[in-house]
Amino acid sequence: MAQARQIMIVGNGPVHEGAAPLIDAADLVIRFNGSRNFGSAGRRTDIIAVCNTGRPGATMLADPAWRDSEAVSRTAEIWSVRDPDKFAELKPQLAISHPELDDFCDDYTDGFEAFATAKGKQHRIISREIHDALDTALAAFDAEPYVVPSSGMVVIQALLSDPKHRSDTLILAGFGHSGWDGHPFEAERRIVEQHLASGRIMRLQPLFASSLSQGT
Repeated sequence: MAQARQIMIVGNGPVHEGAAPLIDAADLVIRFNGSRNFGSAGRRTDIIAVCNTGRPGATMLADPAWRDSEAVSRTAEIWSVRDPDKFAELKPQLAISHPELDDFCDDYTDGFEAFATAKGKQHRIISREIHDALDTALAAFDAEPYVVPSSGMVVIQALLSDPKHRSDTLILAGFGHSGWDGHPFEAERRIVEQHLASGRIMRLQPLFASSLSQGT
């Protein structure tokens, strides 16, 4: 049986003072897109999960500052959180419901895969089954109308759904459940609270920071 690990899922929001060494001490650290709090939220980076469609995907791939950033240099894997087939199916729906998002489903997965390969990194596409399961879970929480779940929630769902992470401790840092209004942040917060109550995930907080540092 695989040894249980501490997995830090680090969103781009603020983290409490003193979080950096705790994050860096984890067995696995996942960051997102531009890793905006890199430094204040530690430096260890094992996985970067990216929005591989639309303007965020196009901007990252074209930006030398992202491509050459320390977080990207450090990471061993790049995860594309948006399944290309799923987003190809969403495109005609969004053309009706959100015509302003005309480039939202433009796919840059091949670009991220090529970049990862060129840099000696692994590339993974999070499957549409994860996205579909998350849509079902959000419906059970009466999610407000939304475009797609947030990247952070997709990654959380992917880890919770993976049997190899069943014994791991998933710890959230830098998650404020706010941002672009196309994500269902209130329903996502309620799902996370449910997982917190069950003990399946934790938040990195000063209240238990000393315990983490002692390995208990």
